[in-house]
Amino acid sequence: MAAATAAAAAASASSSARKGETYTDTKRRDDVRMANILAARAVADAVRTSLGPRGMDKMIASASSGDVVITNDGATILQRMSLLQPAARMLVDLSRSQDSAAGDGTTSVVVLAGSLLRRSLSLLSSGLHPTSLSDALHRLSLRAVDALHAMSIPLDLSDRGSLVKSAATALSSKVVSQYSSLLAPIAVDAVLAALDPAHPDLVDLRDVRVVKKLGGTVDDTELVRGLVFDKKASHAAGGPTRVENAKIAVVQFQISPPKTDIEQSVVVSDYAQMDRILREERNYILGMVKKIKATGCNVLLIQKSILRDAVTDLSLHYLAKAKILVVKDVERDDIEFITKTLNCLPIANIEHFREDKLGHADLVEEVPVGDGRIVKIMGIKDMGRTATVLVRGSNLLVIDEAERSLHDALCVVR
Repeated sequence: MAAATAAAAAASASSSARKGETYTDTKRRDDVRMANILAARAVADAVRTSLGPRGMDKMIASASSGDVVITNDGATILQRMSLLQPAARMLVDLSRSQDSAAGDGTTSVVVLAGSLLRRSLSLLSSGLHPTSLSDALHRLSLRAVDALHAMSIPLDLSDRGSLVKSAATALSSKVVSQYSSLLAPIAVDAVLAALDPAHPDLVDLRDVRVVKKLGGTVDDTELVRGLVFDKKASHAAGGPTRVENAKIAVVQFQISPPKTDIEQSVVVSDYAQMDRILREERNYILGMVKKIKATGCNVLLIQKSILRDAVTDLSLHYLAKAKILVVKDVERDDIEFITKTLNCLPIANIEHFREDKLGHADLVEEVPVGDGRIVKIMGIKDMGRTATVLVRGSNLLVIDEAERSLHDALCVVR
């Protein structure tokens, strides 16, 4: 009887203990962590083969537009990948941050992150807590930064040879690596031209403008001490294509007849009134051209307009008679760079057109390049701290890759 009572008490205690226990299922949590690591490693493995001088180029075809890109630039490859997994997209953000901060090493950071994740997976499988692993990686990053500072070599900006070697190293793994002896000095000279000696650590690459022109080879790429426009001068009315001792104006208004503020139609039934309208339009445009010519201006750079035509055939006719070279449809985003280079002010209204707002240059001319023509402005007086690089190539794929490679070299020198 006593034995039966003891057995019942033990069974009751065991049942009570089981009721107090809580079961935690960690399988789902581990599966999510595993999926994130595997997705990030897959992205790293995709760009791993493009790393280094012996890295392979990738051919990327867009499913929507059908455009084809051939490159081994990690940032370009990752930007064109359609990724849905959050951890994989974080590696794309990592590459983009590296490209923004340093300009080069976009593939290296992704491959390094993939290797760390591969090693972390084995440590997690052995029972190491994720928080402990994260803290250890943070301490490791601090030690790595100290090691990099210890092995770094101070570089003098006057040592052009070392700067060229640094740029050539960045170009050695690119598709256009065979042109590194040409592109590396161009990158160094462009950065030095845009460098402010008072603030050598602050170089804005927006002061280095890259103009792409189809035709020729990469060997024809050059650094232009002035401005280059990837368009020809507007000489449909017989205007000049070459001007010496140029006085240049950057205008943001339209040399064309004004329009009504709202959309409406004006019906003219009398031919005399029609003749009067045409006469007033001619007088209006002729008055603007006379004001421009009175300042001595002989080169006009006209901003592209979305409201109405920036120039008309009639205004081009009068400007050609006044011997004024016209370059129209200048993009709004380029105005700041142009005015900084010419050391002049943009003119937003004809009433503000004065001689003190003009830029000066020795020569403005239209020259043939490849199958097209470009406009060059050379010998700019009091030129701002800017530089222009004219990139040439036999096809668009080569030109685009040369531009990306040149950007990496510019970032390294910066």
